[in-house]
Amino acid sequence: MIEPNHPEITIIQQCELLGISRSGYYYTPCPADKATLDLMNIIDKQ
Repeated sequence: MIEPNHPEITIIQQCELLGISRSGYYYTPCPADKATLDLMNIIDKQ
């Protein structure tokens, strides 16, 4: 969707056109650790 090396449209402009924030573009989720996943599974079973 966003072309980081676009020759004419900056990343800022592309984000604005798509209606997303730049932080949303650069965000990389952290993987959940095993303890968190185990807790989520216990909650799901209840």
